[in-house]
Amino acid sequence: MKKLASVILTIGTLSLGAAFSAPVLADNPAELNDLEIAHVAYSADNIDIKYAHLAMALSDNPEVRNFAQTMIRDHEAVNKAALELLEKLGATAQDNFLSKTLNSNSKKIITDLAALRGAEFDRAYAANELAYHKAVNELVEHSFIPNIENEEVKALFKQGLEIFKGHEHHAEMMVQKLK
Repeated sequence: MKKLASVILTIGTLSLGAAFSAPVLADNPAELNDLEIAHVAYSADNIDIKYAHLAMALSDNPEVRNFAQTMIRDHEAVNKAALELLEKLGATAQDNFLSKTLNSNSKKIITDLAALRGAEFDRAYAANELAYHKAVNELVEHSFIPNIENEEVKALFKQGLEIFKGHEHHAEMMVQKLK
């Protein structure tokens, strides 16, 4: 249980603190341009896909595995739509401080989660998914959508946010069941 608490603390610190708070970073997520925002979203989706693949490899819990399959399906679909839109617009997503931070922080989370097994893994994975979706949804809703200039990009983010709010709710229910 001590290890689980450590993983959840790490997840909360990395997902919410280091990746999304302005005091920790010199740059402000609200000041990113559309192409930088697109790269953050693409990176965040890919990270969640990695977490889900880890869950598929380590969990025997049907609910956790079902959730992980949903994460893979939905995040791959959103990334596909985003790449198609970028291609249509003749644009390329731009790496930035936030996408780099997310990718860097995810390595520690994956390492910590991979060290767990059984119910301890399931609880930590569910807690990470809840914290991750809360943080990303907050960022998308309050920093990205209001600042996206291209209406097609904004529409895609609004669509994605509705999907990911459903993920957050599902993760919250999973956390409660796994206590």
